[in-house]
Amino acid sequence: MAIVDLVEDNKEPVGGRAVMMGDDHEEDDHEEEEEESRHRRRREQHEAYCVNGVRHLSDSGITRLPDSYVLPPSDRPNFYLCRSMNSSNIISGGGGGAKTNNKLLIRLPVVDLDRGGVVETVDAACREYGFFQVVNHGVATAGVLDVARRFFALPFTDRARYMSADVRAKVRYGTSFNQANDDVLCWRDFLKLGVSHYHGHDASSCSWPQEPADLREVVARYAMANHALFTKLMDLLLQALFGINNNNNNNNHDRLFRQLLGEEEEEEDGSSSSSSSSWSQMMTLNCYPACPEPELTLGMPPHSDYGLLTLVLQDHVEGLQVMHDGRWLTVEPVPGSFVVNVGDHLEIFSNGRYKSVLHRVLVNSSQQRISVASFHTVPPEQTIGPAPELIDDLRNPRRYMDTDFDTFLAYLASAQGKHKTFLQSRKLPAPAAAAVPS
Repeated sequence: MAIVDLVEDNKEPVGGRAVMMGDDHEEDDHEEEEEESRHRRRREQHEAYCVNGVRHLSDSGITRLPDSYVLPPSDRPNFYLCRSMNSSNIISGGGGGAKTNNKLLIRLPVVDLDRGGVVETVDAACREYGFFQVVNHGVATAGVLDVARRFFALPFTDRARYMSADVRAKVRYGTSFNQANDDVLCWRDFLKLGVSHYHGHDASSCSWPQEPADLREVVARYAMANHALFTKLMDLLLQALFGINNNNNNNNHDRLFRQLLGEEEEEEDGSSSSSSSSWSQMMTLNCYPACPEPELTLGMPPHSDYGLLTLVLQDHVEGLQVMHDGRWLTVEPVPGSFVVNVGDHLEIFSNGRYKSVLHRVLVNSSQQRISVASFHTVPPEQTIGPAPELIDDLRNPRRYMDTDFDTFLAYLASAQGKHKTFLQSRKLPAPAAAAVPS
């Protein structure tokens, strides 16, 4: 489905204006100076928005979207879809399939952890959609959404003290998507929090924000439970990928976890290498304020996620869209559920069996949207590549290069990010077809 720009035809393009051409060189020089001055002012304004963020901008009561947030017409979301977000007459498809109504709503495959047969369901969902929803997961969810909402309601000066452009920072308040390189900013503020799993996260001594007063305790408790759910889901995926059962084949199961983590030997006490201390987890609290002109911008641009699995907790407000069969489909929020998506690392590790698909976030004109995303993967220093057991030179040749976090950071800082996804940058050329004997 092509993205259609249905904004009024008479809206002038951002930054565009008619220029009268003439032979007078002095007029030409004057116009060039004006053009340069206008671009300089826009750069300064763009930088100011990167510092202040969109919640601050939304709270100021603006009625028009600043130029720095206006996408080119070809990149804008559908006008009528943005204007109709959260209407009460949405009809969803049944049974977890891809049936959608004319608003292109999708109910993702649902994995109920209280039922049997979930290995097959997870495997099929990761191959077909790259996304699924998890219910009956045992994780308390209400508290972390509430504390995230209260954090973004703090005075701007309290939030701004955590502002940083350092992507390695363990605590980082920021805006947009990749604010250092974004030509057009996204309508999103976020708080990123690094989670340490060594002996449990010490909420009292970490550098996370101290306001709201219960943020550290609530988020730390949630992070531990979220990580336990991640390891449970990885157990299911390893069973699906390699045909093993953790209940009767612990040695193979632990070996595969060690392979993911780059550990060659078991611990001396025989403990499983899938322990919490070996994994990397980053949490992002996202705020998408009500936007005066949502049809002109996005909360997040099309992208795929970097790690193994991302577990997203969202409130009741629609916004998340996934790309499926060439169409953008809006994910129907299921209260209390997690939306889980395959990351680039898992597509690489599975040698392409599981799909890390593009997704994006829409905003709307009437409601703020809050979500909490937990990104789980191997430690930053660990290299990950396709599992040798899943490579067959004839039937399933190696499809991806090995990768690590430094490679990802280099990608973010380069011009590649404007033309291809990180996953595309790690794909190997398809092998030449074998010659047929004459």
